[in-house]
Parts: sequence; structure tokens; C-alpha cells
Amino acid sequence: MKFINRRTAALTALALTASLALTACGSDDESGSNGNGGGDASVTFLPKNLGNPYFDTSDAGGKKAVEEFGGKFEEVGPDTATPDAQVPFINTAAQQGVGALVVSANDPKAICDALNEASDAGVKIVTFDSDTEADCRDIYVNQASSEGIAKAQVDLIAEQIGDSGEIAILSAAANATNQNAWIELMEKELAANHPNIKLVDTVYGDDDDQTSFDKTAALLQSHPNLKGIVSPTTVGIAAAARYLSTSKSKGKVALTGLGTPNQMREYVENGTVTAFALWNPEDLGYLAAFAAKALIDGDIEGKKGDTFEAGELGEYTVGDNGEVLLGDPFVFNADNIGDFDF
Repeated sequence: MKFINRRTAALTALALTASLALTACGSDDESGSNGNGGGDASVTFLPKNLGNPYFDTSDAGGKKAVEEFGGKFEEVGPDTATPDAQVPFINTAAQQGVGALVVSANDPKAICDALNEASDAGVKIVTFDSDTEADCRDIYVNQASSEGIAKAQVDLIAEQIGDSGEIAILSAAANATNQNAWIELMEKELAANHPNIKLVDTVYGDDDDQTSFDKTAALLQSHPNLKGIVSPTTVGIAAAARYLSTSKSKGKVALTGLGTPNQMREYVENGTVTAFALWNPEDLGYLAAFAAKALIDGDIEGKKGDTFEAGELGEYTVGDNGEVLLGDPFVFNADNIGDFDF
């Protein structure tokens, strides 16, 4: 995959960002966020929640990009990933007059009113990782196509359980846009191409480690014939692996989904997990920041066919519905997981 090949050397030097203190950057002479191009851009990242290793990594990529183009970076967000928890941070960013807000939405609708008010105030809106409704933002930076992500996870679990048996899904929040899109497509892929695999349950860990851990235990109790679990969330897959690694189900119940190498290395090396997938979240944040800068400078409007440069990632084109696609998911296993550090 092009972004894995291009960025492998840089991954080992990645330092995860801690939560940054919220500081005002709203005056025109400081932020240059009035969209006339050429000036510094203030970009605020608003992940689903703080303290999540996935968003630590993606926001570190955003910070790197903002520093490259000479802007001002902020990271703000709630402690828990609930539908309306992001609204106060959106309102504050609008009041400060930031140039752009880069958001991973906890809910496709709950934050739309706040985003539209911020847009009316001149803030450019970029969603990444998890989208809102299209009329609530200017651009959506998608990690990979939903179809590609769904198929990759189904292919992995099918291979690991011999393409037959009961499986369950351990998702994040019930309202998470990206999770629900992937689950729907996984269900279609299973029905169309894997008739001997039965999806018996879908549960939600709310992107909380302990909740996801407990949900894993409950799945195994409720479904004694379970052969596999798919967790399309980095918090969920790590919590499920932690439970399985010390349970009698280790080596008997397969686990795959979406995770980061640093979270999953222990469980791959000890045999709990065979393989899992992800894109590079640092690149996702990096691309989102450059999309924000292009919007601030007026280089793009979010229309299909708009093109912009994204630093070392090269040129990207806006597709249908204002979507920019990072690339294909990448499969991590025992042969390659040692090559990555994020």
C-alpha cells in the first residue's frame, strides 16, 4: 500500500502527543484564518475522545502537518466519546475564530447544529475517521473506502475460522457513523460470499477499555460455540485481546478487526491474535490537516475534482460527496508487526 511503503521509516520516530491546553488564537494577525491564503492557519483537532491511542497518533500527524505549513495547532476534546460531548469544544473553537476545525464525529447528527454555526462564523470544517452528515462539513477525509475496510475484516475472520462457524462483532458506540457503515457492509459481504459464517451478535463497548473487556466476556458466555470476534475499533480489539489472552478461549476463538501495532504486538506475539488491519492513523491526521489548510487558503471548496497537495503524501483529489480517500487498509501479522511503531 502506497502510504505504508512511503512512511515506514518515519513511523519509528513517532512521538504521541499528549492533550494540549486550550489557548486562544482568534485574532486575524495571529491566526491568519481569514481564508485569503498565504498566512498562518490555526487548526484545531477534535477527536472523539482524549486519551485514545488511535487519536493520539492521528492528532500527532495533524500537528506535524500544521507545523510543516507554519500554522497553529490545538487538540481539544471530551474524556468520553458520547454524542453531544463535542459540542462545547466546537462552540469554543468558533468563538476563538480558528481557521479550521478537524473533527472525528461521535454521532452523524448530534454535532451538526454546532458545526453549522461554526461554519457560519467562517470556520472551515473537516471531518476525519468518522463523518457527519455531508451538509455539516466541507470535506470528509476517509481512512479507506468503507467497502475495502469491511471486506478486509471479513476476509481475515473467514481465513482464521475456516470460513465456517459463529462470529460476533464488538463495535464502538452504537451511533458511530463509520462503525455502523462497516458493520452493514460486513453483513452484506458475509451474506453474499460466506454462507457458512453466521453473525450471531453485535455488541458495543463505547470505545471504553473496561466496557469492551466486559462485553467480550459476555459474548463468550452467551455464545459458547463462538469461533471468532471482529472488532472494528482500536479500543475494542485491544480489550478483547487482553481478555482472550488469559482465558481458556485463547487459540480457540479468533479475533481480528482494526488495531494499532503497538496495542496489538503483545497479542500477536503470544498467539492470541493472528492478523488484523488498519490504515496509518498518523497519515490520516496529516492529510486532514493539509485538507484544512487548502480550504482556509481557498485552494479548494470541497467540490468533486478539487485537488490539493498534502505535503509528503503528495496530491489528493476530492471525490463524490466531498470525500478524500487516504488509501487501502494494511494487514499486520507476526511477520511484519515488528516493523511498525504507532
